[in-house]
Amino acid sequence: MTEPKDPYTYAKAGVDIAAGDALVERIKPFAKATQRPGADAALGGFGALFDLKAAGFTDPLLVAGTDGVGTKLKLGIELGLHKGLGIDLVAMSVNDLVVQGAQPLFFLDYYATSKLDVAIAAEVIEGIAEGCRLSGCALIGGETAEMPGMYQAGDFDLAGFAVGAVERDAVLPRSEAMHAGDVLLGLHSSGLHSNGFSLVRRLIADKGCDLRASAPFGGNAPLGAQLLEPTRLYVTSVLAALPRGGIKGLAHITGGGISENLPRVLRPDLLARIDLGAWALPPVFSWLKQLGAIATPEMLRTFNCGIGMIVIASADAAESVAETLRAGGETVSVIGALEAGDGAPSVRYAGDLP
Repeated sequence: MTEPKDPYTYAKAGVDIAAGDALVERIKPFAKATQRPGADAALGGFGALFDLKAAGFTDPLLVAGTDGVGTKLKLGIELGLHKGLGIDLVAMSVNDLVVQGAQPLFFLDYYATSKLDVAIAAEVIEGIAEGCRLSGCALIGGETAEMPGMYQAGDFDLAGFAVGAVERDAVLPRSEAMHAGDVLLGLHSSGLHSNGFSLVRRLIADKGCDLRASAPFGGNAPLGAQLLEPTRLYVTSVLAALPRGGIKGLAHITGGGISENLPRVLRPDLLARIDLGAWALPPVFSWLKQLGAIATPEMLRTFNCGIGMIVIASADAAESVAETLRAGGETVSVIGALEAGDGAPSVRYAGDLP
């Protein structure tokens, strides 16, 4: 049988197996740097094992979460700033785990693109490994998918999957223990985190903002770089504060803002009263609010508005909890308290955003 002069190959169809192999070799040191008890962080197998006993748990429950980075990816791709997107990916999942009192154990990523650029993918995964390292979480595997025709040239998408564990008697929230008078501590955000970017991108396009120019609201970095500031990781500081006692619940302020996320941990007979003047609205949010003439309620259900995590603590323990969180690197403000509600968990605000 005569061989065809121009045979088909997988590479000719747009999938480069050699590039995938090169990426695996390039990222192995990143994964190895995330080693922790219970995981050896080795890549290359069909699955990864984790030893809960070696991690020090006695009677654990597993907690799992998954998330992405959303359309923040579009700005990162446009500006060629990729590493922070990997940190975002980890933060969005592990911050959710710690809300239930769980210690993040391991993380897996899914990176999909039309044509694999090893340098860009390695930069993203380096960021993922950095996020894992900062949150005490092992990067134990992932998947890289090259899918020509599925994505626009130069685009990629990210998803992340985190698993944590918490001792059975330490699960949060402890909603039954919450009552009127409990204090709301707001942990400050590092910026927009990874929510609201569809609105941000629409505003930038409609108003003709230059992402590479100096930010209109100040700062030492261009506008685009400041918008892309990675999501803050609250894991280590919160885990250090939990043993102090007094923490009854946590709310990670992501999509839906304070208005949608805080009620998720409240009983129907309680409401959260928040003083909008208790912290300074970061300049990036003030700028967006003015640029789009965005009403305060819309701001509060779209963006974190400077508060990335809310801690519900008993009044007698609130100051001790706040001190521990500050010692862990957090900026903490007392932003309100719980009050008796009227049958539906809700948030009510005093004052206005500037």
